[in-house]
Amino acid sequence: MNIEQKKTDDLNIELMLSISKDDYAEKRKKRLNEHRRTAEIKGFRKGMVPMGLVEKIYGQSCLVDAVNDIISESLNSFIKDNGLKVIGEPLPSEDQPETEWKNGNDFSFKFDIALSPQIDFELGKDDEIPYYKINITKEAKAEMKENLLKQYGSLEEGKAAKAEDFIIVDFEQGETKIEGTYVALRNVAEAVRPSFVGLKPGDSLDVNVNEAFTNEEDRAAMLKVKKEELAGIEPVYRMTVKNVKTFVSAPLNQETFDKVFGEGNVKSEEEFDRKIEERLAAEYEQESEFRFTKDAKDYLVKKAAVSLPEKFLKRWIFVTNDGKFTMEEIENEFGLFLEGYRWQLVRSYLMEKFSVKIEDADILASAKAFAAYQFAMYGINNVPDDQLESYARTILSQEKDGRRVIDQVEDTKTIDAVKNAVTVKDKKISVEKFRELK
Repeated sequence: MNIEQKKTDDLNIELMLSISKDDYAEKRKKRLNEHRRTAEIKGFRKGMVPMGLVEKIYGQSCLVDAVNDIISESLNSFIKDNGLKVIGEPLPSEDQPETEWKNGNDFSFKFDIALSPQIDFELGKDDEIPYYKINITKEAKAEMKENLLKQYGSLEEGKAAKAEDFIIVDFEQGETKIEGTYVALRNVAEAVRPSFVGLKPGDSLDVNVNEAFTNEEDRAAMLKVKKEELAGIEPVYRMTVKNVKTFVSAPLNQETFDKVFGEGNVKSEEEFDRKIEERLAAEYEQESEFRFTKDAKDYLVKKAAVSLPEKFLKRWIFVTNDGKFTMEEIENEFGLFLEGYRWQLVRSYLMEKFSVKIEDADILASAKAFAAYQFAMYGINNVPDDQLESYARTILSQEKDGRRVIDQVEDTKTIDAVKNAVTVKDKKISVEKFRELK
């Protein structure tokens, strides 16, 4: 067994493995004997099959397996003995000639190995990363207050339909009558909507439903027919308004305060306004932290100047995904992959440099925060801690979601360590300008 190496550049090595018949003969013989002991062939007792017949049936596969064992052992030993930090795993070279699998032959195999780049850089107070602090304005507080009151509002009887209101109508066409259909004015086509605004209970008008309701699923639901039946329907109906439903914001009272911020936490409009400012500040801080993390990652990856064996990586992605992605698809997404992969390498370096440790408690806390966010998306707040923890553990048990949570914790703790090492320069900014940042 002989290995020759050729370093094609700082990150790529070609290995030539030469395997003689003496290298694999014993392994092949051992595999054949195993087959002889276990083979069940009609006409022979188990363990008594003639070796010639075993050779005929299993000889080729035993040769391939024996040689592949030597290849695997040799590659692993070479990587370990030379202390190499590799990316992915060795790949057969693209110019590897066709192998003639014949017992007694000598074999040569060429493999490509990609090395993980060496990362080494220092961080100090000369390194400056901006931290954007978003100004809280009266307008922003008023907008959040209005939105919260709308969120907890209710539908009530109205006198005349406004652009955001609902109307309950009957559609009539000859002997056909469709009663009690809800129509949201915001879903009416813009060209037709003005004729709906201002309608009162008892008002009637002729409506071309094809023009007024361009979404076929919505139109079918309103007319109470199947979607495929729409084509055969005469589109003009007489529409009569039965009721107008207007959305009324929640009143500023104790019941609303309790719904929005929990029972007894707010007892006056002044306290309500302060809570709104606190919530707005928390949201802005979350956005600022997210932006700082992005800017810090970009700064650190640029400073690390990470070079990668891109050609090898494209092949490795293709091979390890067993052809699930075409090379064209890999090319299209490769920029995003490189961005994420470079950060992973830099993060690993910084975690070691700053002795960043991830505890189980950190991971669980992050999973609980993610769980609370998901509940809040459905309007469920103040979830009991035991339910949050149970759901968080379910998240962590799922490979994809669990990995995402761990990545988030590693990002957060690494960026916190970086914050202490560099200069974080506060920059005040309006929310409008902040949203324009690229």
